Amino acid sequence: MRPAELNLPAGRTRRRPPAHPRLDLDRDGAHWPNREASRLVRAGGVRWHVQQMGTGPDVLLVHGTGASTHSFGALALELAGRFRVTACDLPGHGFTDRLPSARMTLPGMSDALADLLAALDVRPAVAVGHSAGAAILIRMCLDGRIAPRVVVSLNGALSGFRGPIGRFFSPLAQMLALNPLVPRVFARRARDPAVLANLVERTGSRLSPDQVALYGRLAADPDHVSAALAMMAGWDLGALQAGYARLKTPVVLVAGSRDGMVPADQVFDLERRIPHARAVVLRGLGHLAHEEAPEAIAAVIESAAREHGALPEAGP
Repeated sequence: MRPAELNLPAGRTRRRPPAHPRLDLDRDGAHWPNREASRLVRAGGVRWHVQQMGTGPDVLLVHGTGASTHSFGALALELAGRFRVTACDLPGHGFTDRLPSARMTLPGMSDALADLLAALDVRPAVAVGHSAGAAILIRMCLDGRIAPRVVVSLNGALSGFRGPIGRFFSPLAQMLALNPLVPRVFARRARDPAVLANLVERTGSRLSPDQVALYGRLAADPDHVSAALAMMAGWDLGALQAGYARLKTPVVLVAGSRDGMVPADQVFDLERRIPHARAVVLRGLGHLAHEEAPEAIAAVIESAAREHGALPEAGP
């Protein structure tokens, strides 16, 4: 049997559907959010997809597992009036090249992002991370790779996930990440609108059809899925949590009360464990709160920036 054929009754063959092409900025990026701000940058042996816009103090936006710069599309525009905003696709996500599997870890991705910031000459005054992106930023602060005035954690995965997604951040993810068929199977299933809708529903967020469609495009790319699985497989929060007590950077812990992936009440435990932390719970928002209510999240970020001297106080 040829590799492209399946076992069927005699006289019949059926070919597998062609592999979905890897995301390409020139081909797939024409209608990507904030496409006019996009460029490809080489740093640390990786070709990164980067978006920059606005003027003012530097704000860095780091997305979570399985997302991309699109997640910050509206929020970046809200912030660009007062800040110079930098966002990127993490390694293997969206339009950015993947790191070797051994570096798809919390320290490995933190080091790689530090290389990118050095190449861009960006020293963030405010660092904003969503979900696993918040863990990357805190790792960078603990390692002295960045020194922002404040970190804003948006539904940060700083104590782990709950529900089905939580089981992937475990040895199970290591097994799945090693199987080359898993990303293709997942990507094929994610092309089913009902499957995609169910995945988004589990976040507790209410997104528009256009927002869901962007996640669908990412989830349909087996290479993107493979990178997300590898990131989950290499994720170990133990060392990060051990460092919370010595973190000197102020942290604003933002949680959506409807978050179906990271329990909102985790922020109160983290507020006690991190020396200079403050918890903020936003009612009625889910794990993707920054996509649901970018104006509200921008206001929280701007307030934190002013509180910690990264932005001048507003006039009368």
